[in-house]
Amino acid sequence: QVQLVESGGGLVQPGGSLRLSCAASGIIFKNYNMGWYRQAPGKQPELVAVISDGGTTNFINSVKGRFTISRDNAKSTVHLQMNSLQPEDTAVYYCNARKILPPWYDYWGQGTQVTVSS
Repeated sequence: QVQLVESGGGLVQPGGSLRLSCAASGIIFKNYNMGWYRQAPGKQPELVAVISDGGTTNFINSVKGRFTISRDNAKSTVHLQMNSLQPEDTAVYYCNARKILPPWYDYWGQGTQVTVSS
């Protein structure tokens, strides 16, 4: 059974930092690109950051320079370090595992709430 378990969300003031973690089980972790999506109330989900099996990263423009994504293949974990948080970063953040080669599979975590407010 595949599980992606997120942790690290919470309430933070503008300008603060949070570190999200996602622990994967039930998959061969190195065979998956890992990403973080977010969905704010009333908005469509958006891909925030992604990291390939080899460590190549990509970010949505609005978080470049503020967020970093990293992975530990030995521990089957992926992290999203979020700095200089702004109210517009408020959303539910979801961990995603996307298989690199066919047959393709997509797995999702349960989501963790990030609220940026003073």
